[in-house]
Amino acid sequence: MKEREARWYGGSTPGSRPAAAPVGARLLWSDPAVWVCGDWEPEHIQTVEFGDAKIAVLGPCSVSEHDLARALSCPDLATVAGEWAGSHTVVRAQGDGRVEVLADAAGACPLYTVNVPGGVVWGSSSLALSPLAGGGVDTEWLAAFLRDKHAPTAGRCAWAEVKPVPAGHLLTLHTAGRASLSSWWKPVKRTLGDASAALRHALGEGVRVRVEGGSVTTDLAGMDSTTLALLAAQCGPITGVTLHPERATHGGDLDYARALTVPGLHRTYFPLSARHLPFTPTEVPLPATDEPAPSTPVWSMFSHQLRVMAAAGSVSHLTGDGGDSLFLLAPTHLASLARHGRWLRMLGDAMDWARLRRQSPLPLISAAVRGNTAHIGRAVLLSPPWLKVPAVPALSDHGPASADADAVFLSSFRIVARSAHAEIQLADSLSIALHNPYFDGAVLDAALSAPHEQRFSARRYKPMLADTFADLLPEAHRKRAAKGLFVGDFHEGLRVNLGRVLGLADGRLAALGIVNPVPLQAAIHAAALGARTIWPPLLSALAAEAWLEAVETTSATKWERPMSASAGVR
Repeated sequence: MKEREARWYGGSTPGSRPAAAPVGARLLWSDPAVWVCGDWEPEHIQTVEFGDAKIAVLGPCSVSEHDLARALSCPDLATVAGEWAGSHTVVRAQGDGRVEVLADAAGACPLYTVNVPGGVVWGSSSLALSPLAGGGVDTEWLAAFLRDKHAPTAGRCAWAEVKPVPAGHLLTLHTAGRASLSSWWKPVKRTLGDASAALRHALGEGVRVRVEGGSVTTDLAGMDSTTLALLAAQCGPITGVTLHPERATHGGDLDYARALTVPGLHRTYFPLSARHLPFTPTEVPLPATDEPAPSTPVWSMFSHQLRVMAAAGSVSHLTGDGGDSLFLLAPTHLASLARHGRWLRMLGDAMDWARLRRQSPLPLISAAVRGNTAHIGRAVLLSPPWLKVPAVPALSDHGPASADADAVFLSSFRIVARSAHAEIQLADSLSIALHNPYFDGAVLDAALSAPHEQRFSARRYKPMLADTFADLLPEAHRKRAAKGLFVGDFHEGLRVNLGRVLGLADGRLAALGIVNPVPLQAAIHAAALGARTIWPPLLSALAAEAWLEAVETTSATKWERPMSASAGVR
């Protein structure tokens, strides 16, 4: 299968002289320069021009022509564009020389900037922008990623001198080469009923704009993906794909998938065999991405699934990723309950959570009383023994431990949403447009607007999602508690591929002086023997090594006017 050119978009400071532009890009506008790269669905690039004013929406979006016309002339772009469903970036050029770039609230459409002589270049791929900044990996960011991928270094990305635009912010570019950032989004509060109605609209519209008019597949497994499949089936024929062990004929996801008999939904099954074990080599090289992708250790399985779907005619695939992050919350609200003196509710919820996790409630209660919101229900990971470089303080280390529960949730959610973009880049290389509707900004806005304690329950699985779509989900699916775990597959994958994985432990990360291969190889040996393993830091190290290899063997984006980087956007 022929790999396709990576899809991304970007632009540069207006006026003065032509700025850098990637070779082969398709210009939407020349001044200010805005371009797209790769093959895009026509409906996912919408532009309108009227006189000197121009607006573009890049990505799946529910916007109508009337909405675009309103946004073109309204004083505050975010008041109109911030309500649109889908996952997209909005760019508006004004007659006064300003260019506004609206970053989505969830962070699922990451944006980055590089300062170059004469102005700023922005884009949706840090990898593509990196040649303008010298093409160097930010080793301090990488060290923080290896320590805890869910607590990265603040204001940095995987590439040195490439600066991330914070989610929910407006990037404004001026003709003088200046750039500024301002926050445009903040959580609103709704009653549970209103929040549920907003969630139903946002998720339904987010699915609709992705599935109408194309051949689409979707995951069909747990409650999250099943909800998407049922919403998609209302818009036209859809094929649900269920993964299962090769020898399994019933049980788990198979039984739940077979129980769904609704018009427009077809089912297919993807048997998993030894060739799909984690860490297994594949004939499809791992593509280079903005940062190490979560699916890197299971690329053999993921790439095969994508190729099978593409061969069957699918051009887009919906996943349930993000559902756990959105609806399966840690009990951070315990600190808020303690702060407001609601002791009985706090103690009851702490006991329920501890019983569910088969652990003592005392650490939860102690953290809640101290107001240590950030660490409630989340294991404190020590720096792995193979990490040689002291990591720069992580994002969560800068704020007070008593941060608001919603602020802690929002920070964590955006980190996961950003990393999921690398998954989209993996799928894109094999001609499948991967979509994660649960990471849409409007979906986040709706879910976060409900009272935190009403989104949480240790007695019910994902109550907000189950209640919002109670008329759509069959009773058995609403009452399903969880999905299966695949830890055993990782142990077996290491045993089968031990020699190859040990080689990864003494490679580029070791050459950079970031890891000590001896303790890393010891941890790999122990995991291969079935020892209890703390998987996140181990998988991060192996994914980062494979990512560095992919980056090293992939041609960098070529630019029409190579420029060196300077200081970041302030």
